[in-house]
Amino acid sequence: MEKSILALEDGTVYEGTSFGARTIRSGEVVFNTSITGYQEIFTDPSYCGQIVVLTNPQIGNYGANQDDSESGRPYIEGLVVRDFSPVVSNWRSEEAAEQFLSKSQVPVASGIDTRSVVRRLRSRGVMRGVLSGSGGDAAELVKMAQQVPSMAGLDLATKVSTLSQYRWKDAVKPCSPSEVVEDAVEPRFHVVAYDFGIKRNILRRLVQVGCEVTVVPALTTAEDVLAMKPDGVFLSNGPGDPEPLEFQATQVRKLVGKTPIFGICLGHQVLGLALGGKTFKLKFGHRGANHPVLNYRTQKVEITSQNHGFAVDPDSFKSSDVELTHINLNDQTLEGLRHRSHPVFCVQYHPEAAPGPHDSRYLFDDFAALMSEHSKAK
Repeated sequence: MEKSILALEDGTVYEGTSFGARTIRSGEVVFNTSITGYQEIFTDPSYCGQIVVLTNPQIGNYGANQDDSESGRPYIEGLVVRDFSPVVSNWRSEEAAEQFLSKSQVPVASGIDTRSVVRRLRSRGVMRGVLSGSGGDAAELVKMAQQVPSMAGLDLATKVSTLSQYRWKDAVKPCSPSEVVEDAVEPRFHVVAYDFGIKRNILRRLVQVGCEVTVVPALTTAEDVLAMKPDGVFLSNGPGDPEPLEFQATQVRKLVGKTPIFGICLGHQVLGLALGGKTFKLKFGHRGANHPVLNYRTQKVEITSQNHGFAVDPDSFKSSDVELTHINLNDQTLEGLRHRSHPVFCVQYHPEAAPGPHDSRYLFDDFAALMSEHSKAK
């Protein structure tokens, strides 16, 4: 087995066993604490530009399949795990996880003390890094890590966005014969979804509540969106720093008051910028499937799936029209907001899960209800 090397910008080097592609990839090194759902993590476009450390000890044991992908390919730059299983045991598996990653030239470092990596990232913050699937000179790899562009200031949403608009019609389907999935609601609404790095399960959830969805590129103008006569507009998740997305924030600002708007993750941040707020980079971000969030409006705690490295500053809003609706109970960061006068709301976390709990699935129903109320008020 070949040696793999993870080199961090602070000079720390970890050696392991190489799986996946024998390539050298670079990016921001982050960690995710989810227990299951590694394929969904691999294929989430929000991980573009990042090397992902998974804290679950064994990864790859249930293989990969077409249905669990959140996009057309893996977007992670590299994968770091404690134990990468060469043995696949699951009736839904269509190929090994190693094969799935190798096709997209993603290197994997196995046998790494992931607890040590996570402790370092938690204490010092996320770092730039290089992952080599074919060994190499550790000192040279550290120098390469120090030359990796910082995530702050990077517009990656435009990079991963679709190049042309398309229609999405697939609803949620059961993963097994025993899973009970309610029938999708008959289409009632036309939703235009901005693709900043959109996950497929978001699209499925929109269809599930009665939406016909048109997905548009990140640089689509507000005028072009309104010309489609949507019943609502959705702002998707995505990678990178929200601050450079000035064009997108300007278009969203033009849409406020014209149509109902629902945003998730990066969409939440872009909407926050459009409403006059500011964003900032978190020390090590929130990535996992067990983050507690308090809904101020219901006083209930939701266990949520999260994947973000930036947050909206709640103290940056000067307008009293912005209502803060959700807060993270781990670090008190803002997790949701809405406009008091217009049908506009957003959350920082992922109510569509994939992977993660379903506590917040009601938000898609809320969006449908908002569109219904708005259409009646016209």
